[in-house]
Amino acid sequence: MKNSIKRSPRTFSTIFLFFSFYCFILNISCDSKDEDCTKTAVVSDTYFLNNQQYFLDRTIELPCSFPDPEPLTQIDPPELDGFTYDVLFYEFIPDTGNNTSRWRFEIQLNNPNDYEVTGVPILTVKIGGLTSSQSYSDKTTSPCFELGAKSSCTLSYDQESSLDLGIIDDIELIDVQYFLTN
Repeated sequence: MKNSIKRSPRTFSTIFLFFSFYCFILNISCDSKDEDCTKTAVVSDTYFLNNQQYFLDRTIELPCSFPDPEPLTQIDPPELDGFTYDVLFYEFIPDTGNNTSRWRFEIQLNNPNDYEVTGVPILTVKIGGLTSSQSYSDKTTSPCFELGAKSSCTLSYDQESSLDLGIIDDIELIDVQYFLTN
C-alpha cells in the first residue's frame, strides 16, 4: 500500500507565502549588498612625448554596477609639479663665418620636490616665426633624463648647422617644461 500525503490547500498557501517572503527578504539583502559592493579596476592611460609612447596605469575603486573603464585613454603628458628653470647662458650666432650657424645654451633644470623623477625636458623655441617644441637632450652633454630630489641638472647644448640648408636669423627660447616618463 502506498503512502500518500495529502496537503490541504491552506498548507500549500502557507508554504508558498513563507517562500515568497523569504525570497523578498533575500532580494532586499542582496540589493543592499550590491550598494556596498565595489571592485578594483586598472585605468590605462597613454601619452606621446618626443616621438615615444608612454603608459600610465592607475588603480581605482568603482561600484560593482559601474561599467569597466575603457581599455586605453590618451592623455596629455604629466608635467613635473613645481618645476623651474634658469637660463645660465644662451647664444645664437646666425653666421659664424664658416658657412654655419651656432646655437649654444646652458639651462639649469630644477626639481623642488622631495622625490626623484625620470622625464624629458622639452624646449619651446621660435625659429623664423614658427614655434616648435622638442627635446634637445640627444645632443647635450647631460640629457637630464633624471632629476634627483631637491636637485638640479644643467642642460648644455652646443651645435653648429650648415647654412646650405638656409639662413636662420634668430632662435628665441619661449619656455622649458619637464614631462614625466615614469
